[in-house]
Amino acid sequence: MPRALMFQGTGSDVGKTVLVAGLCRAAKRRGIKVVPFKPQNMSNNAAVARANVGEGEIGRGQWLQALACGVEPTVHMNPVLLKPQDQIGSQVVVQGKVWGNAKAREYLALKPKLLESVMESFSRVGEDADLILIEGAGSPAEINLRDGDIANMGFASVVNVPVVLIGDIDRGGVIASIVGTHTILPDADREMIAGYLINKFRGDISLFDEGLKSITEFTNWPSFGILPWVDAIGRLPAEDSVALDKLNRQAQEGFKIVVPAMGKIANFDDLDPLRAEEGVALRFIRKGDAFPQDVDMIVLPGSKSTIADMQELRANGWEAPIKEFASNGGPVVGICGGYQILGEKITDPFGLEGDVRKIDGLGLLKIETELQPEKTVQNSAPHSLEHDLPLNGYEIHMGETTGEDCKRPMIDFGTHVDGAISTSGNVRGCYLHGLFGSDAYRQAMLQSAGFTGSSDTSYMATVEQALDELAQEMERWLDIDGLLQMAKDA
Repeated sequence: MPRALMFQGTGSDVGKTVLVAGLCRAAKRRGIKVVPFKPQNMSNNAAVARANVGEGEIGRGQWLQALACGVEPTVHMNPVLLKPQDQIGSQVVVQGKVWGNAKAREYLALKPKLLESVMESFSRVGEDADLILIEGAGSPAEINLRDGDIANMGFASVVNVPVVLIGDIDRGGVIASIVGTHTILPDADREMIAGYLINKFRGDISLFDEGLKSITEFTNWPSFGILPWVDAIGRLPAEDSVALDKLNRQAQEGFKIVVPAMGKIANFDDLDPLRAEEGVALRFIRKGDAFPQDVDMIVLPGSKSTIADMQELRANGWEAPIKEFASNGGPVVGICGGYQILGEKITDPFGLEGDVRKIDGLGLLKIETELQPEKTVQNSAPHSLEHDLPLNGYEIHMGETTGEDCKRPMIDFGTHVDGAISTSGNVRGCYLHGLFGSDAYRQAMLQSAGFTGSSDTSYMATVEQALDELAQEMERWLDIDGLLQMAKDA
């Protein structure tokens, strides 16, 4: 096996995913053959990766980390993916394929049985690598979850890999969070931590010299440095929906696109290419928000529980303003679950999402969707029928959509067509995630929706540049040499 190093956090959203991605890029720039690994992930932002046979799902964070490494993503980079749903707990995806559903207590009993798949994937992912950079999940201080753990110290102890602890100073209490983690961990787990680093510092780093000294005195753990707030991180895809409020704070003025973000929003990084466009102001609205009055375009994103999200959209009072906007000719686009919500009905005859078997949609497209047990998971390179342009994206869905408006499809896959456009021409939807990442199509679509700006933005080029900038900042502020030397044979 290659050398390995694991990164765990004092809590969720401390920046583990992007810091591992940045270190992956730094290692790649040094000529090291590096790959990412995350034993267990919980996210409704999924990507399609290569499997032994066909394709399967992994967390979007591991897709980004594979991009940072310059390697093709595989399902073994994230062998267990939990996709939270509404009434039935989480969908459990093992090595890219749906295993089934489990509620929290059921999953606690299931975890030890999944360790064999995790260990097989860990072995497979390192077959052609010099270094594996591993990302934990949540926090090792959740000692109530320690028995049977496969995400943090449970995994680290099995493979005997050193751990670096990440603290987030931006949220406050970083000294307490690191020292508290040291205090609460069992002795054997505490000894596995090789040191710590601090993320998201704003201002004069030297002002925290005493803080570093105090942490080291309490824990006897060495510091690998403090990383200031890095603007480039804002240009990288976010994996967790907790990031949506932060993304709103980054919104600029311009062509106003509103995205209703319901509780089971999925693959919201579909919207990142729109956010990256100069002159476009992308705003996510959340539960409790009034629907904005000044809107140029509406995008309904993907959903892991379409019926539940349709119920929430209605309860939030957003149905009437969306319908009024569309009736006045405003452009509305739905992706995957958002496409299903635009239709007249959604039915769930197999109870895949819970007890509610049928619900009326917005009725903006003359289509109906029936949820089916078989999931479509594949990367795709179809063609836009509207703008006669190539597209690139992926499909992850369990629905079959039919209806009159499907006679006006958006996309040609060669073997079949997909999507629907209203008779008025201003409402459209399809199943293709990543639709807006196709630069020429995105710009043509925005122009047809009334955007008067012009751009030659290459979205993927902005992501690659952001990864390079992040790696450069990490080289500047963190002890990268020390981190790489800390990695040991697994």
